[in-house]
Amino acid sequence: MFTALKIVQFISLILLLLVTGVFWGTWFSVSRSIEKTTPATFLENGKIIIKNLAVPMRIMMPLTILFMLAGMSLYPTTGTSGFYLNVISFILIIITLLITVLIEVPIDNQIKRWTISTLPEDWKVLRSKWQLYHTIRTFTSIGSFLLLLFSILFY
Repeated sequence: MFTALKIVQFISLILLLLVTGVFWGTWFSVSRSIEKTTPATFLENGKIIIKNLAVPMRIMMPLTILFMLAGMSLYPTTGTSGFYLNVISFILIIITLLITVLIEVPIDNQIKRWTISTLPEDWKVLRSKWQLYHTIRTFTSIGSFLLLLFSILFY
C-alpha cells in the first residue's frame, strides 16, 4: 500500500530527476566544450537554451523543492540516517537553486542582449564563470538526486 510519504517521495524523485537531467544534459553536451565554440555559435546556442529552459525551470525547480520539503515533513522519524539524507539532499538542491538564481541567471540575462557586434570585451571571462558554476550546480543536483534516491531505497 502506498502511503502519502511514498507518493511524495516518488514525485520528488521524478521532479529532481528532470531538474538534474536538464543540468546534466547541458553540461554533458555544451558546457564541457563551450570554450571551443565560436562567438556566433556560443550566442546562438546560449539564446536558444535560455529561451527553451527559462519558463519550465521556473516551474520545475520550485515544485521539486516543495515536494522535497513535503517529504521531509512527512518523514516518520527525524534524527535517522534516512531523514538526514533527505535534509542533505534538500540542502544540495537549495545550493543548486542559489547558484542558478544568483550567478547563472544574471549571466544569462546579459547573454540574451548580446549580439556579435556588442559582445563585451570580457565575454570570455563571463562564459568561463558561467561554465564553472554550471559544472558546480550540475554536480550538486546529481548529489541531491543520489542522496534522495539512496534514502528512498534503503531507509
